[in-house]
Amino acid sequence: MTLPPQLARHKVKYKMHLQRACNEKNEKGKLCGGHLKRWYYNADVIEQSCGDVREAYGDNGEVYRCEHCKTLYLPGTEEPRGLNVAGVGKLSIFGVTVAPKTPPAAGSPAAEDNE
Repeated sequence: MTLPPQLARHKVKYKMHLQRACNEKNEKGKLCGGHLKRWYYNADVIEQSCGDVREAYGDNGEVYRCEHCKTLYLPGTEEPRGLNVAGVGKLSIFGVTVAPKTPPAAGSPAAEDNE
């Protein structure tokens, strides 16, 4: 995967499909592993003084940032836009019609109970 255009004061990478943790390595080769969180850079006081992220991605760009090493991640091409970094998640079964389970195998105790 190619790297996106780099900014002067920030390292920028593309987020892999369903990636939730930083995969940046430090000088010793150890993975950072920090959580990726949606970064609202317009509200960040330090970024307001820098301004290069806002200039590159506009006022409401979708950018994720590692909580430890501060590496920036842009959503990959496979990722749905605007969803939580944790992904789509499980659908709730409350209020939804659940498909019936497959019938029990013949000869099992559950099959005998249904007769």
